Amino acid sequence: MPTLRAWQMRQMAAYAHDTNFFSRRALVFVVIVVFHIFLAWALANGLAHHITELIAPPIQTDLIEEVEQRDTPPPPPPPEFERPPVEVPPPEVSIDIPVDTQQSTAITDVTDRPVPMAPPPPPPPKAVKNPTLGKNFPASEDYYPAASKRLGEEGSPTVKVCIGPNGKLTEEPTVAQSSGSARLDEGAVKLAKAGRYVSGTIDGQPTTACLNFRVKFELKN
Repeated sequence: MPTLRAWQMRQMAAYAHDTNFFSRRALVFVVIVVFHIFLAWALANGLAHHITELIAPPIQTDLIEEVEQRDTPPPPPPPEFERPPVEVPPPEVSIDIPVDTQQSTAITDVTDRPVPMAPPPPPPPKAVKNPTLGKNFPASEDYYPAASKRLGEEGSPTVKVCIGPNGKLTEEPTVAQSSGSARLDEGAVKLAKAGRYVSGTIDGQPTTACLNFRVKFELKN
């Protein structure tokens, strides 16, 4: 009987020891779980950030802006003012010059000098007379082109002729100013060839000269 009771006592002591062991392990497990839950809650609510700020104060950074130093131009020189010139009126000075009423004894130059000759007078202008149309000069109606009459052409060409001392043409007549119609210009040249002329003169002497005259071609009703 003592042996059985001793065995029972040992079993009860072992059970009590196991119960105490499991109770301590459960307590440690519960503490660990509660700590993790608290840590998760602290991270969610920013408590860890506040703790970090309490442990390590925030780093303050100051931005220093570098001021660029520029060379400022020197101030402009003060303006220069020109002083107006001061006009000083001239002093009035009166000088009395004595009048010499006695006869002057100064020596005068009586040397004979040659007097320059006056230029000769210009020659008198020459009497120039231009050539003219002679008597019985042909009429423009006699040299009016028939085609121009049919077409109703009218005009007044100017013809140039050069007449020699003998009153005859020295060269072929030319049209100095056209009438706008070649037929009328040709009729005026033919009229100038057939006409007679009076030569021009210089101081009464016949000479060669040119003359311009107009030939009028006009239709008559």
